[in-house]
Amino acid sequence: MNIKEAKQELVRTVRAYMEKDGQGRYEIPMLRQRPILLMGPPGVGKTQIMEQVARECGIALVAYTITHHTRQSAVGLPFIEKEEYGGKTYAVTQYTMSEIIASVYRKMKDTGLEEGILFIDEINCVSETLAPTMLQFLQCKTFGNQSIPEGWMIVAAGNPPEYNKSVREFDVVTLDRVRLMDIEADYEVWRGYAREAGIDRALLAYLDLHPKNFYRMEMDVDGMQFVTARGWEDFSHMLRAYRRQKVSLTPEMVYEYLRLMDVAEDVAAYLELYEKYQDDYGVGDILQGKVSTAIYRRLYDAAFDERLAVVNLLLDKLFQGMGQVLWQKRRTDAWYDFLKEYRRRVEDAENPKACYEELVLERMGTWDAKKNAGLLSGKEWSFYQQLGRQLEQGVPEGGRDARESFAEAKEGFEECRRQMEGQREVWSGKLENAFDFMEEAFGEGEEMIVFVTELTMSLESVSFLADYHCERYLRYSERLLVGSRKQALLWELEEKS
Repeated sequence: MNIKEAKQELVRTVRAYMEKDGQGRYEIPMLRQRPILLMGPPGVGKTQIMEQVARECGIALVAYTITHHTRQSAVGLPFIEKEEYGGKTYAVTQYTMSEIIASVYRKMKDTGLEEGILFIDEINCVSETLAPTMLQFLQCKTFGNQSIPEGWMIVAAGNPPEYNKSVREFDVVTLDRVRLMDIEADYEVWRGYAREAGIDRALLAYLDLHPKNFYRMEMDVDGMQFVTARGWEDFSHMLRAYRRQKVSLTPEMVYEYLRLMDVAEDVAAYLELYEKYQDDYGVGDILQGKVSTAIYRRLYDAAFDERLAVVNLLLDKLFQGMGQVLWQKRRTDAWYDFLKEYRRRVEDAENPKACYEELVLERMGTWDAKKNAGLLSGKEWSFYQQLGRQLEQGVPEGGRDARESFAEAKEGFEECRRQMEGQREVWSGKLENAFDFMEEAFGEGEEMIVFVTELTMSLESVSFLADYHCERYLRYSERLLVGSRKQALLWELEEKS
């Protein structure tokens, strides 16, 4: 299965394992809750989806890479205790609590979440002394003499032996006690994640042309050469930093992330052209509706990869703007919910100002709790921090009645709403200009299919188009049969490459 299917099955499993009967007992007893074992090539996203699953299900997550542990930290330290058997006293070895089990209880204490996932990565790469402990862990859900708390499920991950010389094979006894999911790399599935994660569009444009380079493992005289999903994502972050610093990329720099030299050279060359196209075609001018005839003439004679690069440059700018509108809309909606609750409370409040301040503290406390529980991504936490600062700035003056206080508290919200509507108007105009350009340059060709398909599949544009009625988008998305035509296009691109 691909990583998206694995995530869906993990979510379903969490919900099944956490289901309780009328007496509060788990419908599936812990003894029958099989640990899940994810096996797949490195860098495919096994670790990444665990945070997503935990946030989606509203449970805690404790994650460990087991190769960093010794037997003592995993099992606990031995100590001697006296026990009496048959009237005689014996010295018996006991163990302190495992560091891993202790971290589960610590997470429960810190977050207030009683249920969660204990995730153990690289489980089949443990040392000789720790191997029996890992087998016991999967079979019995224990480390030493300490059990995993009820309400916590076990997920483990590992790499097949062809990717790691340190891998240990699991025996039938162990495999018969786990749910084994074999994960495969899938570019189309990863691309959906990449859109949401903000992977650099230049890299996505390259991979659309060369999907076979998304995930490769090759052995040569110098050892294993590879390109993984993790490599593309990490390189995306560094690529943006290089752009900010105006650093010129070399194949050697790309090779530090994409460990196949022919791919690294190809990517470096493509990125150089991609940056050149941005300057040559003046994407900002296109979105302003200022396009010279020379641009159309150049596109008419251009190769398909150059034409596709221009489409992606347009989309990149549009998604940046639409993302700003989406951010502002989320803030406006959250602010509206806050004001709605304030209006309900302030009618009966003795002190409207204190009522407002208490509600702000309450909301910020809720967001802090979610952050500490790992239920907010870094981007979401940044959003709530900014909203909290704005709410604090909107505290009404003291000595006013409920109606006056609410009116004053609403002023900041109204300004936020006006900004959102202004941004939406600006980017609606730029979207229409983009369609003007696309129609003139490409008609209903393959480039228009890519353009409309990406608008359909991007979170930013989907949200934007839900509020802005774009007649041409609706017309083209229906006429061009986006789903089937997009897949056919990708197959054609792969053949061309």
